[in-house]
This record gives sequence, C-alpha cells and structure tokens, in this order.
Amino acid sequence: MTEFPHHYQVGTRLAGADADVVIVASGLPDLPTAPPVEFGGPGDRWSPETLLVAAACDCFVLGFKAIAAASRLSWSALDVQVSGTLDRIDRKTRFTHLTITAELTVPADQQSRAPRILEKAEEACLITNSLSAEVHLESRIVVG
Repeated sequence: MTEFPHHYQVGTRLAGADADVVIVASGLPDLPTAPPVEFGGPGDRWSPETLLVAAACDCFVLGFKAIAAASRLSWSALDVQVSGTLDRIDRKTRFTHLTITAELTVPADQQSRAPRILEKAEEACLITNSLSAEVHLESRIVVG
C-alpha cells in the first residue's frame, strides 16, 4: 500500500441534454449512468444511488478478503447484499441507513472466529465510515 493521502480523479462526459452521463477515469472502462426510476430515470443504468450502495458493498467485501487473509480465516464462499435507504431529512435528501447482509461459509473449525472477521470488515470500510448513514451488519455463518 502507498503512503496516505491517496488521491482519486473521476470525470464525466455529457454528449447533450438528453444523453447519459458517462463516468470516466484513467485506465477504466467508461460507465454510462442515468437517474434511477425513483427520480424519473429509465432504471436500466447505474445511478449515483446504486453506485454509492455498490461502493459500500464492494468495500465491505474487499475489506473482508484482506482481514480474513491477515487473520488466516479459512472460508469458501461469501454472499453479500447491501440495501440503502434514501430519505428526505431536514430538507436534505440523503442516505439514512445501509444494511449489509452477509452469508459466510466456513469450515466447522472456523465458525467461532468468523463473526468477528465480518464485524472487522464492516468497521474498516472506508466508504461507510465516510457517510453519515447508520450502518447495520446482519451476518449468517454457514458451516460447509
């Protein structure tokens, strides 16, 4: 890992008033976006709202992988879903809640350690740590 601070740059390209916003970043594929259905969009493209929830999900999973490796946790599968609640509070629209639902499959001898590794992944997620939304982790450990 490189020294902090880290810097990230993303831009957008808009080819007219009716076109999708295209997110661009050096070395990455372009990503067309549009408003979600709830804001009158088509619902068939990534939106700022789905991207934010996806970033929280991805951050949790990548953090789990790193923490599990450092902790030498043996595991065979991880299924994660994140749901976000967008609400209007004090005349500002913002995410108020994120729920991370994780199902982790581990060998029987790892079952007792697994919940703490999932908790550490949630605590370490830089995306959720950067938000004012309440974050809740629901985990299920499967022996397999």
